[in-house]
Amino acid sequence: MNTYGTRSRSLSARAEGTLSRPLLAIAATSLVAGIVFGGVSYLSRSSEHETHVEGTAAWWPHLVLFTLVAALVVVVRRRGHHPFRLLLAPVSITAAQRLVRTLRSVLTHPTALLRLLLSILPIALLVYSPFRIGAQILGGLDPNFTVNAWGGPTYLGAMIFHYFDGVLLMAAAAALLNLLLLPSKQATDVIR
Repeated sequence: MNTYGTRSRSLSARAEGTLSRPLLAIAATSLVAGIVFGGVSYLSRSSEHETHVEGTAAWWPHLVLFTLVAALVVVVRRRGHHPFRLLLAPVSITAAQRLVRTLRSVLTHPTALLRLLLSILPIALLVYSPFRIGAQILGGLDPNFTVNAWGGPTYLGAMIFHYFDGVLLMAAAAALLNLLLLPSKQATDVIR
């Protein structure tokens, strides 16, 4: 029996299941700032209503994306992973450990600086996405905000599309960071 593999899986499952307070605080702050921004945007809305332009809703591309995501969720589920737990991975203790290890290794690891430079965009996307989602909560109450949005012109349709796109972008950013950041020290200790 491979005790290292079993131990590695149980340690990583425990670490990924625990949320990092600093990363969670960054995400929550971004979300709250977005809600405030959306509220200010709503309060300064125009009294003139824009007209809906046909073809701006993007229902068909999103239906294709939704089908692909549903298939991916089935594959992930069959491999024994929990898709919703994976969504929390960017704010997990493991993610925080990997980021800190990569930052600390800039002078000692040959690829750490390059890894950090390539990580700037996905990290920025993970910080910005909760802001954008928050902005849409109150900003979307303005009819002009959703009139030509994907899923618009209704609030519900526009929000479903925006949140779906946000989750997809965050998942892509998290997957890219998973490839870029150095493994956590805990994971490397188990491998040895």
